[in-house]
Amino acid sequence: MQFLVAVASSAVLAGCSAPGLWVFESAGTAPTTGAGTKVDPAAYADSIWASKVVPTVSEKAVDAATLLPAIAKDPAAAGSTYGIASTSGGSPTYLVKGAGKVVKVDTADPHGPVTVDLGSGLKVQIATGPVITGTAIRDAMGIGFGEFANQIAYQNVGTALNNKSKTEVIAQLDLKSLEGKKVAFEGAFSASSVDQVLVVPTKLTVA
Repeated sequence: MQFLVAVASSAVLAGCSAPGLWVFESAGTAPTTGAGTKVDPAAYADSIWASKVVPTVSEKAVDAATLLPAIAKDPAAAGSTYGIASTSGGSPTYLVKGAGKVVKVDTADPHGPVTVDLGSGLKVQIATGPVITGTAIRDAMGIGFGEFANQIAYQNVGTALNNKSKTEVIAQLDLKSLEGKKVAFEGAFSASSVDQVLVVPTKLTVA
């Protein structure tokens, strides 16, 4: 039985923070501190990527060989065991890792899915853009809606972190020569079933 996971990345502008520390003034504006000082959203994403995002995913990621069959068998149970509950009531977020051989690089699809054969009938798709969607990294970091003034500001947080995936992970790859090579990945995705999985990579390295 094959399970398909889409690993996606994306480009975005945003800013986020620890509870009570940063807030957004209004749609389209930068967050401010309590003193009213402007904070650059991209700079904030830069400040947590290496210190919080990457190490958190590395520490808590579940192997795809365990996680994907669990979701396929019982999504609710998998969400309870491995997932991170959504603060907005949506699908749970998962942290995942794996390694295998690249068997296809689809440049015609806007998400640029790279299909990785993990063995035992299990395949994973790693999206490489240019289109990158979802807020899995934001949600996996526990960044809640209540920390921001409105939904637009909250969405921008996910966008900024997806953008870091593009610049720090995907931009380092030579996609034209990736097929046939072995890769290892770590990342996050939000889904209620295996068919909906879309993983944003925080690491993607060629063996």
